[in-house]
Amino acid sequence: MVFGIFMAILDIQIVASSMQQIQAGLAATQDEIAWVQTAYLIAEVVIIPLSGWLSRALSTRYLFVLSCGGFTLMSLFVALSWNLPSMIVFRALQGLFGGAMIPTVFAVIYTMFPPRLQPAMVIVVGLVVTIAPTAGPVLGGYLTETFSWKALFLINLLPGFLVCLSTWLSVRVDEPDWQLLEKIDFRGILYIIVFLGSMQFVLEEGVRKEWFDSREIVFFCVVATTAGIAMFYRELTIEHPIVDLWAFRNLNFAVGCVFSFILGIGMYTSVYLMPVYLASVKGLNSLQIGQYVMVTGLFQLLSAFVAGPLAKVLDSRLMMAMGLSLYGLGAWMNADLTHDASYWEFFWPQAVRGFALMFIFLPINTLALGTLPEEEVKNASGLYNLMRNLGGAIGLAVSNTLMIQLNKEHYAVLRESVTPGSPQAQSLLAGLQERMAGLSLPDSELAALKQLYNLVLQEAEVLTFNTLFHIMALVFFLALLLMPWVRKVSADAGGAAGGH
Repeated sequence: MVFGIFMAILDIQIVASSMQQIQAGLAATQDEIAWVQTAYLIAEVVIIPLSGWLSRALSTRYLFVLSCGGFTLMSLFVALSWNLPSMIVFRALQGLFGGAMIPTVFAVIYTMFPPRLQPAMVIVVGLVVTIAPTAGPVLGGYLTETFSWKALFLINLLPGFLVCLSTWLSVRVDEPDWQLLEKIDFRGILYIIVFLGSMQFVLEEGVRKEWFDSREIVFFCVVATTAGIAMFYRELTIEHPIVDLWAFRNLNFAVGCVFSFILGIGMYTSVYLMPVYLASVKGLNSLQIGQYVMVTGLFQLLSAFVAGPLAKVLDSRLMMAMGLSLYGLGAWMNADLTHDASYWEFFWPQAVRGFALMFIFLPINTLALGTLPEEEVKNASGLYNLMRNLGGAIGLAVSNTLMIQLNKEHYAVLRESVTPGSPQAQSLLAGLQERMAGLSLPDSELAALKQLYNLVLQEAEVLTFNTLFHIMALVFFLALLLMPWVRKVSADAGGAAGGH
């Protein structure tokens, strides 16, 4: 099951590194090709909160085999896509099947394993959830350059079949409750799909469409708000809700979901910002970028051997505080870069952030899901995982918006210093002009001015990324203020384990 969710999470980032090749293969525009990712993410976000109800109705075994089988089949169809619309449809279905697998695995940890084994299982799942986004760009870049973009999807076929087979033969966690299918709340499902689908669309497309300057974005904001209000009212008042929001009455679960949201911001935003910075400022290709960003995954793997034993003896609240502080420190260290920063100046901030991830991931799961009754864990796991995905989506939307705004501001400030009256600017321009003349360019003065303009733009980008990492660091430091509201989870806690 863990290998199944590794494929599902890997499939998001593995595609991100090869969008240009897919765009060329399908003869799509920049705006059109973005829907290959957007369709997957919208479908994934929609299915995650429904996974708890589906798991109770169909059983963990049936749901996981159906999800993994559907994901594998859609991977084949995506590789065989004959045009862009067909690929978008198959990607959406792939996201729908893939999204159901992730919370199902989290629920199994707290329903199948006794308390003494739960930390070890959380480490295994945690490594997958956080290493897959790091490994994605590296593997994606290699497969695309060695074979073709179709290989990104075809590699899922054999592992997907083996995961389906082994899950069907060996997983016996619970039995289906077919009666739940007789009282399906279709209105509730419709509200959830419209609310989450519209919200994810706004977050994904908002930056490119310049937010509220676009009638489309305004329309979907109104739809998301209306459907959201209807969903909350319906799910809080109906006798058999599709998503039981009353789980938030448990303070640990509610605060744990906030931490999950913050972790999503850190994970997805840093995984996005680093490759963008390395490509635009350093001019690296996808394989070189992979060599830089894999540091996070390596140190996270290393931290598992430290965090695991510590979790048995250390108060989970203290471990959580350590993890948040370390991640904040790593982000702050990342905010001191220059355009000529060397590999090692990228290495240590990523090492600190990677090492911190398991110190956050392990206690968050215990704090959020470890005090819930067993019958609530499946539903709560869907909500908990949804919060991490929403944190990532909102983090990316805010980062992209700030990136555009900060770039303009930093460029305006730098441009004021580059004037005809500035000796430094004149000296730099003269040097550039001399270099351009040496290259026998027809208009060396104009070429030198263009070069100077590009240098100022590059410096503005560097300042922008530094500011974004400072903001990310502050988010994690401020998260420490939530710690007083978290109750300690004892080694014997968790209704989930009570029956074992």
